Amino acid sequence: MTIHDTLPDTPALEIETGPNPQVTVIWMHGLGADGSDFAPIVPELNLPESPAVRFIFPHAPYRPVTCNGGYVMRAWYDIVSLAPGSREIDEPSLLESRDSIRQLIAREAARGVPSERIVLAGFSQGGAVAYLAGLTHPAPLAGIIALSTYIPSPALLLAEFTAPNGRIPVFAAHGTDDDVVSLELGEQALEVVRGIGVAPEWRTYAMPHSVCLDEIADIGTWLARIITEACRPAAAAP
Repeated sequence: MTIHDTLPDTPALEIETGPNPQVTVIWMHGLGADGSDFAPIVPELNLPESPAVRFIFPHAPYRPVTCNGGYVMRAWYDIVSLAPGSREIDEPSLLESRDSIRQLIAREAARGVPSERIVLAGFSQGGAVAYLAGLTHPAPLAGIIALSTYIPSPALLLAEFTAPNGRIPVFAAHGTDDDVVSLELGEQALEVVRGIGVAPEWRTYAMPHSVCLDEIADIGTWLARIITEACRPAAAAP
């Protein structure tokens, strides 16, 4: 396993499970964390040795977060106000983060990993970016992992949803005891995604706003299947 502290052109942590990665997972952290937050999860996924996978854990920019009294922290977008069943957010900063993820996807294509072999993953705020970036990407992606998250601007997602990812595989999971991003918000996101014809694999776990061992095992199983499907040779034309 190879670990790089940063990428040359984007602040991120990068981990490769072997030489010549054929698949990339771009994994976004939650509010106030950084790219190192989920790096330890890689060996716990128990993925097959081949094909090798490149995990990219980007760092969100520092910005004032209104709901936290304007405190400056790493955040994918500004959250204006919180309520148990809703969020008021700053859409321009959310779109800015989506653009940064699109740049990473383009960079991977230049490195030999096309979008069809790229999975977007995220926890909490990072999951909201994964939902938006994945479902509005102009080219097909391999999948989306959305953990303990929500869709902060359903109207924006619905307005920019693109057909290439109309059947994208999605693994969505939430804690039943989550007191930060309520299960209600996770279920609302599920309904929005189902409403555009995407059929997520939905799991709940008896946990707060975190991840648990059973969830990690389920992610690993799902991701191994997605990697196999993404790397399967295209059928020859008759």
